[in-house]
Amino acid sequence: MAKAFYKRMFFAAVNTSADYLPVLIQVLLAAALAAGIVGVSHLLGQRSRKNAIKDSAYECGVKAEGVTHTRFSVKFYITAMLFILFDIEIVFLIPLTFVYREFLANQIPILAPMGFFLFVLVLGLYYEVRKGALEWEK
Repeated sequence: MAKAFYKRMFFAAVNTSADYLPVLIQVLLAAALAAGIVGVSHLLGQRSRKNAIKDSAYECGVKAEGVTHTRFSVKFYITAMLFILFDIEIVFLIPLTFVYREFLANQIPILAPMGFFLFVLVLGLYYEVRKGALEWEK
């Protein structure tokens, strides 16, 4: 039963180039819209000559002091990477929730792979907590 499901799921759907035509049209429309917005902004936007005073940073009427481009702490980048990691986790879990019933109906075990995936994620979260990656103040 499971072999028949896999054959039907993976080999029965033969995609032709006509199937991708709506995607191509949407990509072309998005690119044309982006190019059009940038083009209109360039044509109708304000033009000004280069001027040291106008090109300087403006901070509430007060002249800028010190270095304007400071370096950020590594903890900001670690936090961003952790967010991306756990955001991608959801991208992988949502499709599993959609096909869960179909896999159960065809007697295909899916709970063990989902459990292992979640176990690895929880193990990674435990490692991050132990290393102090989630502690803001050190």
